Amino acid sequence: MSRFSALAALSAVVVFPLSSARAEPVDAPTPAPSASSSSRAKADSLDALLEMVREGYRGEREAIKKREAEFKNSKEKQAMMLREAETELARLKQSSEVLEQRFQSNETKLTELEETLRTRLGSMAELFGVVRQVAGDTRAQVANSIISAEKPNRAVPIEKLAQTESLPSMPELEYLWYVLLEEMTESGKVVRFDAPVVSALGEEHQQKVIRAGTFTAISEGKYLQWSPEVAKLTELGRQPAEAYLATVATYEHQTGDELGALAIDPSRGAILALLVDTPDFDERVKQGGLVGYVTMSLGALALLLGLFRFVQLFFTSIKIRSQLGAATPRLSNPLGRILSIHATSPDMNVETLERKLDEAIIRESARLERALWLIKIVAVSAPLLGLLGTVTGMIRTFQAITLFGTGDPRLMAGGISEALVTTMIGLFVAIPLVLLHAGLSSMSRRMTGILEEQSAGIVAERAERFGTPESGVENALA
Repeated sequence: MSRFSALAALSAVVVFPLSSARAEPVDAPTPAPSASSSSRAKADSLDALLEMVREGYRGEREAIKKREAEFKNSKEKQAMMLREAETELARLKQSSEVLEQRFQSNETKLTELEETLRTRLGSMAELFGVVRQVAGDTRAQVANSIISAEKPNRAVPIEKLAQTESLPSMPELEYLWYVLLEEMTESGKVVRFDAPVVSALGEEHQQKVIRAGTFTAISEGKYLQWSPEVAKLTELGRQPAEAYLATVATYEHQTGDELGALAIDPSRGAILALLVDTPDFDERVKQGGLVGYVTMSLGALALLLGLFRFVQLFFTSIKIRSQLGAATPRLSNPLGRILSIHATSPDMNVETLERKLDEAIIRESARLERALWLIKIVAVSAPLLGLLGTVTGMIRTFQAITLFGTGDPRLMAGGISEALVTTMIGLFVAIPLVLLHAGLSSMSRRMTGILEEQSAGIVAERAERFGTPESGVENALA
């Protein structure tokens, strides 16, 4: 219910009792005191309520009027601000037109001045272009030169000359010429100087450095490389072979004008930098993976077994040669054991003796050829294991190509390394074992031939003694 509806209802409540009171006759009996006091209290409360409603209505109207006045004032302020903004916009548009005209005028003047400059420069414009190009090339050469370790900050003026758009001055041209001449002169000198050196652990120390032209720098028995990124000399993560380091140690201890040998890098550090990425023997073996380890383990076992058998056969051959010149048989060697059969059975017939000698030769041959089959099997299986590693490595390579494409060759390097290294390991194991097996087989066959020759002689001697037919002797020799 709205405020006006409540007010109307309240007015009806208040008016009707008053009307009924006026309609009563004058001579009506006076009501009881309790009833009249209750009616007066009720009338007072209704009047107070009416007054409260009237005061609230009056306060709301005043608030509405106040808000209307504030809105009118704000509207006038907004209108004033709008007029000021429109005035400022008109002023800025006018200023923009003036600036646009000035810009076009300056563009025209700039074009005319550039044309005048080109006309006056003539062939000198090409000369200054060449100067900037030479300055850029020289800056890169100086920044990457090992001479900058001794003479730093040489490339700063050249950098400004290469990037400037104005005409170079004579001092700038002379400095460029001086740096080029200095670079050529210093390339033929061996200089000793002190410079900060960053070790392989990242620690920086002041050390005595020897610079051999623009090629190599050494310090404390190690090769150094120039890092343009940090403008400092750094130790190589991996030093060259010991033969090259020996020349460094010898050269550092020379004094005066003594001549000495020093291995240098003609590529000015590029070859030495590649040493970090060149794998050594252990890394090569790791690239072979499980197949490589298995192949090398089998090869090592077969090689040890072959060396052991070589020592045995070598001493056995010495004993056999010694037995050939001895009168009595010795049981410590195969020939002595065969001769002992003849010595212990002087009355044995030829046929029985021949069978006993054949049995002894077979037994001794088995001893001489013992474990040679194992060496042969490893020698044959090593290339096959290498081929297995090649196949698995190529499978890994194709999987990398499938997953990552051919954009980054390093992702395929692991599989290719395994494919090639396992083949290398297989051949590396097989070739010595084949040669070792051939040598051991030759030694055993030679000693077996001696045993057969001596046994044939024994049979022939016994046949002559007992008069055995010639056919029996021929069978014994066969």
